[in-house]
Amino acid sequence: MIIINTMDIFQNRFQNPKILVTGGAGFIGGAVIRKLLKESDSIIFNIDKMGYASDLTSINQSLLDLPSESNERHNLLKVNLSNKSEIESAFKKANPDFVMHLAAESHVDRSITGPKEFINSNIVGTFNLLEAAREHYEHLSYERKSNFKLLHISTDEVFGTLGSEGKFNENTPYDPRSPYSASKASSDHLVSAWQHTFGLPILITNCSNNYGPWQYPEKLIPKTIINALNNKNIPIYGNGKNIRDWLYVEDHADALIKVLIDGEIGEKYCIGGNEEKTNNEIVELICNFLDEIQPRDDSYKRLITYVKDRKGHDFRYSIEANKIKKMLNWTPRFSFNEGIRDTVNWYLDNKKWFSKFIT
Repeated sequence: MIIINTMDIFQNRFQNPKILVTGGAGFIGGAVIRKLLKESDSIIFNIDKMGYASDLTSINQSLLDLPSESNERHNLLKVNLSNKSEIESAFKKANPDFVMHLAAESHVDRSITGPKEFINSNIVGTFNLLEAAREHYEHLSYERKSNFKLLHISTDEVFGTLGSEGKFNENTPYDPRSPYSASKASSDHLVSAWQHTFGLPILITNCSNNYGPWQYPEKLIPKTIINALNNKNIPIYGNGKNIRDWLYVEDHADALIKVLIDGEIGEKYCIGGNEEKTNNEIVELICNFLDEIQPRDDSYKRLITYVKDRKGHDFRYSIEANKIKKMLNWTPRFSFNEGIRDTVNWYLDNKKWFSKFIT
């Protein structure tokens, strides 16, 4: 069987394509940019406001392993999407062939204590991006118009919560339940409306929970690893039985680039890892692995502490990724056991990196 490499097709189809990536100093955006720099000749314009969770270390390190001219292919533009004039100027400078919109405030806890920033970033920011993209698109040549795409990256949380059975898919009705998911649902609707009303060529993806190296320490998996290594309590909300579908970040980056290249304009694609785990299972797996590779007198599990449940905590998320598998021939390469071992080992080897985020 002949396996066709999507990135090779991309290279043959486009010469030095210019890709504007919003949120490229974030966790998922960084993974996407590293892959594009390594496997294509794309010129990247990284639009990021350089907020509290932004970090360029992973990109800078990857550039050290690439030819020196690759440094010229990554251009950081410090831009806040909620500032209309800044994003308009960024489009003029980048003059992109493609847009990948990953920038978002994404931590549910922060959205509960301070929802206004999520409205500004995820809704107003997306509106400003769409308007700048529309202006840019309308002035492209016929040939460039025929290739231009804007890929909007969203979350499965827009669909609400599931019981013990069933899965989310592209036809699941929206039912957001937190300020974060409501702001992302709003941004999805804006993107779809700009395609239907103005003809902007868009695609939308909704992904399950991501994990992997370089993730900001406030998220469950890095927080569990870091707290365990520092002999601090490992907090679990409620009874720990909430379920999420987990996706290794490198698999997600592969999927996003595949959608950008081969996805059909106007379509939505759900991206999942097919790895459902309770929060209890996640934390216990990490503790078991640490007990194995960096043992102490007693198990790391002694650090597990159950805390008051999060407000409006959704019970279960699960993604049915049949469409992207069938239409674009994408499936995740990493099992959760493989991915979590790689992730734990990475944090063990990179204490200096995560220490700078810990107060």
